[in-house]
Amino acid sequence: MITLYQHEMKSYMKSLLIWFICVGGMGFACILLFSGMQESMENMAENFASMGAFSDAFGMSRLSIATLTGFYATEVGTIHSLGGAMFAAIISTNMLSKEEDSHTSEFLFSLPLSKGKAVIAKWYAVLTHILLFNLLCVAIYLSGIAISGEEIPMKEFFIYHVMQTFMQFEIAAICYALSAWMKKNKLGLGLGIVLLLYAFDLIARVIPDISDYKMISPFSYANAAEILSSAELSFTALLIGSIVLLVSICMAYTVYTRRDLST
Repeated sequence: MITLYQHEMKSYMKSLLIWFICVGGMGFACILLFSGMQESMENMAENFASMGAFSDAFGMSRLSIATLTGFYATEVGTIHSLGGAMFAAIISTNMLSKEEDSHTSEFLFSLPLSKGKAVIAKWYAVLTHILLFNLLCVAIYLSGIAISGEEIPMKEFFIYHVMQTFMQFEIAAICYALSAWMKKNKLGLGLGIVLLLYAFDLIARVIPDISDYKMISPFSYANAAEILSSAELSFTALLIGSIVLLVSICMAYTVYTRRDLST
């Protein structure tokens, strides 16, 4: 089990570094650009804040983009939220299905390793990669904030990133359950789920009639503007997310251990 965990960690390490460089690098660049753009942002902040539903959807009615906190919530928050969710979806969608797609399932289960232990070891690898991705991103964002000389509320900053990590765990669990069903790698399906959930969260923030249902999307409890402005959390959405995560992992375990895998 430990050997399989180590193998999966090595297999996806390059992917982890690439996604960190892309997502973390863009976030870092945005933070450094803020100092040079601050004066022009001050002129634009009032206009952006008065754009009605658009401002509400992206949090510009809660925070001023003329401050690093508001700029971080609208720019870096969007990059990290989407990028991190896509990374979680990609590695978890492939984690189980790749054994049949690559015709390695016969070799894997000829080893003294049960299907159940394989599911657990692979899930631990998914969680570890997501955790490492977020720790690296937080480190580079903090470096950018320190270099820029600007201030940001640290308590809210860390709460936001904890919620982002949990959100990625939930999305990974959903895609992991799908991976247990599939015989082929379906990266498009995992990315489609992320974009669908993100779009639903945005739409629910714009249309009042469905605003009460935004908690269905995990993006609802990891919203940068809400957390950075007041550390506001939706415990109902968190509860739903926790249930979805647990049910998805149980489903992945049950389905994969009962399936006859093709070679």
